[in-house]
Amino acid sequence: MKNRTTAAILAFILGGFGAHKFYLGQSGKGILYLLFFWTLVPAIVALVEFIQFLTMTDEAFDAKYNGGSVAAPSVRNVAEEIGKLHELKKSGALSEEEFGAKKAELLR
Repeated sequence: MKNRTTAAILAFILGGFGAHKFYLGQSGKGILYLLFFWTLVPAIVALVEFIQFLTMTDEAFDAKYNGGSVAAPSVRNVAEEIGKLHELKKSGALSEEEFGAKKAELLR
């Protein structure tokens, strides 16, 4: 699992050489940074990416670089989802079995 703080530090310190790109699994872009480091353009782009990493939420970072489903949903979100499922069950849109299966899935 990739970490937003680590990516930001790499972008700030070694960004001109593409270290953060290699860390994030973007080897092709990392090689481009290495090829053109002498122009200082990759260093400027890395500085912008450093700022983006600092201002990005963990959820947005995970969605973009970790496949999106890394962190477990918060307890509040699970409770809200179960409440929505309960309302659907009360209205008849979900059977008792469907409600139980969806609830068990959320509680994993």
